[in-house]
Amino acid sequence: MSSETTSTETRIETDSLGSMPVPALAYWGIHTARALENFPITRRALSVYPDLIIALARVKQAAARANLELGVLEPEKAAVIDQVCEEIVGGALHRQFCVGVIQGGAGTSTNMNANEVIANRGLEILGHGRGEYQFLHPIDDVNRSQSTNDVYPTAIKLAMVMGVQRLLAEHERLTKSFAAKGREFNSILKIGRTQMQDAVPMTLGQEFSGFAHTLQEDHDRLSETIPWLNEINMGATAIGTGITADPRYADAVRRHLIEVTGIEMETAPDLIEATSDAGIFMTLSGILKRSAVKLSKICNDLRLLSSGPQAGFGEIFLPARQAGSSIMPGKVNPVIPEVVNQVAFSVIGADATVTAAAEAGQLQLNAFEPVIAHSILQSLMWMTNACYTLRVNCIDGITANVERLAMQVETSVGVVTALTPYIGYAAAATLAHTALTTNASIKDLVVEAGLMTPEKVSQVLSPERLSGMVPLTGPLTLPIVPPIVPPKP
Repeated sequence: MSSETTSTETRIETDSLGSMPVPALAYWGIHTARALENFPITRRALSVYPDLIIALARVKQAAARANLELGVLEPEKAAVIDQVCEEIVGGALHRQFCVGVIQGGAGTSTNMNANEVIANRGLEILGHGRGEYQFLHPIDDVNRSQSTNDVYPTAIKLAMVMGVQRLLAEHERLTKSFAAKGREFNSILKIGRTQMQDAVPMTLGQEFSGFAHTLQEDHDRLSETIPWLNEINMGATAIGTGITADPRYADAVRRHLIEVTGIEMETAPDLIEATSDAGIFMTLSGILKRSAVKLSKICNDLRLLSSGPQAGFGEIFLPARQAGSSIMPGKVNPVIPEVVNQVAFSVIGADATVTAAAEAGQLQLNAFEPVIAHSILQSLMWMTNACYTLRVNCIDGITANVERLAMQVETSVGVVTALTPYIGYAAAATLAHTALTTNASIKDLVVEAGLMTPEKVSQVLSPERLSGMVPLTGPLTLPIVPPIVPPKP
């Protein structure tokens, strides 16, 4: 988890607890070194979330500009902090953000990791050695007017905005892919099912269009979270009182943060409340869970519809992505929907973690924002990747088993429902029973019973009428016919 170096040489750094060696070539310092010893938990460094690293750099950059504007940071120091932050946004130094994603201290180690990397890279630019903090200090300069308790939640919110935007883009592509399949399959009739039993006819296109519409609903809900994430508490410092910041700082840093990110943000009206509140994280996590659950349900349907291919539903063919068995030749499994299912399970679990962490906060701060950040950022990343692989490796290549679908419709008693406005429920139920016991055609049985003419039956049972694409029109008068006597068992 620690940054790679090409030398075993060290430098000595000192903090309030004492001194310890730090790799000479590391851009991080003693606070990060202590965190590496204290939190060997996930073995996953902050750098696994590039959005968070970029967000931290943007927050530090905006803070430096605000401090320069207010005259509390020297121009040379502000300029070099600004320069280093731009380098980080461009992809430099990410591996130096090496603290574990889950940590004690409410994110202090993350904040100090950022402060130290920016300071030491700044010292290098200024012509000084790493660790010579008398020329550019991680706390006095890089962290000026700030606290972990306003920097960290602001950075993770900004990272989440970037993650949501990326997810929305991929989610929209997936939605369009389902909609395209809906148009492609628009004229292919099939039997719908309720409670796993045959129901009434529909088209395969209607089924896939339904998938697209349910995804669109989640797209709308995810979009609604962005304005809520854009409320920040910069200027709050430790608990919301702004004790070490100029009274003008909160507005200044907000303006500069908007400038460097292009994202509209507003300062929370109550900084004490905002510093302790985790409500938006629960909201976003809950919406992510909803989206994941619904996507997983769609994947369940895809696995069912493609099951077989001989002894299952066999209505659609998923693209064959890999051999499905080490022992059964020719077996191909629905591996893409399966992996998306597993992403959904993880997102569901992450939401439970976020809920517990939000509830566990005490008084003026929630100490458990690191696990909240990790849970949500992972869910955003995995959901984005899941939408991509589902679209590219599955949905775009789905084909319909037209022959099997036609056979199922032709032999299904579900079509009898379309006749009930004409012959009544009782007669239709009797015909359905007869068809099931004799395997006779519904069309033939209706005509033989004298209930409808062949032409009328063909019209009522046309694919357009069965799928609801052509609605019933005009008044319907039930014919007066003698009751049909069910056949003897």
